[in-house]
Amino acid sequence: MLFRSLQLGDRCQACRKRLLPLIMVGEAEWFGGGVMSDLMAGKMRCDDGYSRCLWACSDPLLQQYHDTEWGVPERNSRALWEKLMLDGFQAGLSWRLILARRDAFRAAFSGFVPERVAAYTQQDVERLVTDARIIRSRAKIEAVIGNARAYLAMQDKGEEFSDFVWGLAGGRSVAGDGSGTSTRSTLGDTLSAALKERGFRFAGPVIVHAWAQATGLINDHHASCFCRPVCEKQAALLNV
Repeated sequence: MLFRSLQLGDRCQACRKRLLPLIMVGEAEWFGGGVMSDLMAGKMRCDDGYSRCLWACSDPLLQQYHDTEWGVPERNSRALWEKLMLDGFQAGLSWRLILARRDAFRAAFSGFVPERVAAYTQQDVERLVTDARIIRSRAKIEAVIGNARAYLAMQDKGEEFSDFVWGLAGGRSVAGDGSGTSTRSTLGDTLSAALKERGFRFAGPVIVHAWAQATGLINDHHASCFCRPVCEKQAALLNV
């Protein structure tokens, strides 16, 4: 989930400006105003009056991503694969960092077209580990290339990536618990195991859960977030 990478980093930075005045006026106003209970619940009413997931309130880039992409059901196989690759790059890092470099990642990895990435050679690996625009982890770069080949191997066996993924979800978006704090799920664990069986790397249960949230396989917007019912309606329109 996105929350896992923000709770000690972006989450604190995003809320510091909003919370500092409340801390300074004293504990009575802090607790009496219900701010602490909102934080513990993972929710926050943002400056524009909308209630959002806590991590999306103060940073414009994260807010735009939250409001327009996160949790929207994705049925395109290539797009699903791209998002899984980016979540793999996020491992141990902030999603804010990956999101800010997403266009650079797309340029570096041929638009995340699996057929192109699968054809990469060692020369491409060396090119990528020296590309300062992206995360220069050799292990993660090599995993993306291997995962492109695993994706194509599934296709060769008649297993379309989107059908495979959504099939494991039962054909529809799964409702999260609305807490905004989960880092694993039954569906994430199931998907992770199935992906690993097919040769995917950087596809552990925490990474895959975050990916499932981002792609709408799980609607994990906070119960008070205005996007939760929006994503529910989008899922219904897509017959997911």
